[in-house]
Amino acid sequence: MDVLKVSAHSKSSAVAGAIAGVIREKGRAEVQAIGAGAVNQATKAVAIARSYLAQEGIDIICIPAFTDVEIAEQERTAIKLIVEPR
Repeated sequence: MDVLKVSAHSKSSAVAGAIAGVIREKGRAEVQAIGAGAVNQATKAVAIARSYLAQEGIDIICIPAFTDVEIAEQERTAIKLIVEPR
């Protein structure tokens, strides 16, 4: 599964559109964020995607989890948001 990576500078509406598109196409999306600003944008994006998909009768849920990622040969902890239909 492709992972949607979100930064603090990502537009939440653009990420929401990507989440909604992945949900429509594959039935499940995974969003990854590192840092408070990125987690904030990712959370807002899930909320916006929920409203986009609700118009089509799709009710989504979000399951948060931690994951370890390697960036520039350093291991970092990221928040992973698994988004799927209820």
